[in-house]
Amino acid sequence: MSAQWPEASAGAAGSVMPIVRSHRRVDVRIKLATRREEVEAIRMLRRAVFCAEQGIFEHDDTDAIDATALPIAAVIDAADGSREVVGTVRIHQPETGLWYGSRLAVAWHARRLGSVGSGLIKLAVSTAHAHGCHTFLAHVQAQNVPLFERLHWHSLEQMDIHGRLHHLMQADLAHYPPIHDGDVGFVLPGRREAEAA
Repeated sequence: MSAQWPEASAGAAGSVMPIVRSHRRVDVRIKLATRREEVEAIRMLRRAVFCAEQGIFEHDDTDAIDATALPIAAVIDAADGSREVVGTVRIHQPETGLWYGSRLAVAWHARRLGSVGSGLIKLAVSTAHAHGCHTFLAHVQAQNVPLFERLHWHSLEQMDIHGRLHHLMQADLAHYPPIHDGDVGFVLPGRREAEAA
């Protein structure tokens, strides 16, 4: 049994397609975005979250960091062979051993699938750790600080970025063992899609 919900996702050439939900178990794979279509879907998701939903940027949140960052995606592989990117984060290394995570975003309809944001954070820090990271930082919006604290991060300072309160936070690398195969990533425990409705 499947049902259509009012949410929509952007499709090819900017068209809008309804998102179809079924009442079956879905698995979400957290992985480095290695396919062109994953990178495009990430751009669309970031625009949906940071421009349309939060209004932080007017039309596009792309910046110079995107040229060197490693994008990470949360991907649902459907039984019919279709794939949907439902979350993203990017990581970059501005200097040797110092890594940052940024642009953490989860699609509205996927926020109750469970652990998508946490899974993205895990792969982000663990991938950087595998690349020689000694310090991993992120500017975290104030409402997300409790999540990061549960994931073994601590706040270093508060600041205003784009008119919103953020915390500069640091990950405890002892809780993030290196992951060397981020292109494969890992699968989050399956959840029923009906729970996300």
